[in-house]
This record gives sequence, C-alpha cells and structure tokens, in this order.
Amino acid sequence: MNTSETKNEVPSTMSVSASQVKELRDRTGAGMLDCKKALEESGGDMEAAIDFLRSRGAAKAAKRAEKATHEGVVGHYIHHGGRIGVLVEVNCETDFVANTDDVQELARDLAMHVAATAPLAVRVDDIPEDVVERERQVYLEQVREEGKPEHIQEKIVEGKLRKFFEENTLLKQPFVKDTEKTVEELVTEISARTGEKIEVARFARLAVGESD
Repeated sequence: MNTSETKNEVPSTMSVSASQVKELRDRTGAGMLDCKKALEESGGDMEAAIDFLRSRGAAKAAKRAEKATHEGVVGHYIHHGGRIGVLVEVNCETDFVANTDDVQELARDLAMHVAATAPLAVRVDDIPEDVVERERQVYLEQVREEGKPEHIQEKIVEGKLRKFFEENTLLKQPFVKDTEKTVEELVTEISARTGEKIEVARFARLAVGESD
C-alpha cells in the first residue's frame, strides 16, 4: 500500500488561530477546547460557533441533570443599610467550578435577587401544602364572589395558582437584572457554560422587623 496515498485519505482539520479562540471564549465564557472545536465545526464563522456552543451547552446541561452536586458556594447580600440580609447556597459538581467567576457571580446575583423579590421557596414543590391550600381557598372564594360559572371556577383558580407560583417561587421569577429570562433559565445558562450541573439548594432572607 502506498503510504502517501493513505496519508492523503485522512481529512485535515481546519486551522483555528489562538486569537479566534480567545475572542470566542471572551464572548461566551466557554472552555478553550470547546471554543476551538466550535470554530472548527463552523468553519471559522464566529456567530455560527456561538450558536454551536449554545446548542451543545444546553444539551450537556440537560444530560447532567442526575449528577450529584456536593460542592458549591454561599452567596450573600446586604440591602437597605443593613435592614435586609440574604444567604443563598448554590451547588455544583466540583470545587473547581464552585470557585469560578461564573458561579461566584451567580450566587451573589441570586442573593441580591432574593433580597429584592422575597420569594417563598426555591421550587414550587418546596412551598408548604398548607400555604398552597390557603391560596387556593382564597382564589375560590374570589371567583365565587365574582359570580363566575361553577363549571369554570376550578380552571380559573388553577390559573391564579400558576401566577402565584411564578411570583413566589425563586426559579420561576423573572431575574431582576434581566427580566427577559427567569432565574431557572439563568441557572441553566451558567450550567451550560461551566459544563457542570448547577442548582440552587436553599436561601435564607432576614429583614429587620419581619418574623416568620
């Protein structure tokens, strides 16, 4: 077999410059190797490479949903001259990622968000059942007082409950620094960027003069 012919059969990989990789990394926050691969796959087209990273990143984040998150960081925020204080625990898979700027900033931003919006819980399932039932009864009484037909009362109540969850559950709330996305979408973005599962474990919000 002719050695030169065998070599010619091997497809060459497009050459990507270090400056291109750096630019893509600066724009996306993705890892160097991921940026290099994205540029190679997109033929050096920067915008196509960004789309490639976004699509692959979201898919990776979904695949890591069952991963354990034993590392993390606690973000904190003090608001209104010390009258409101918040702690938020954000978990990830490794201490390396926990110490990245992405996760550190996420924890701080979420603490600030909780100070501003005062959610009742991280997730819908975390809201106590007695609180949900109390809201349900209030909404049911409202639709009865409004004279709504009985056969649509329950549907209206469920719609009001969904709105209640969106307003009072941290992950469902619009993020205060970018209301075009929810907190849940923000967490997914950071998870995709870091390549690890990231989740909000819990938060504590204290305000002077308020009690549980």
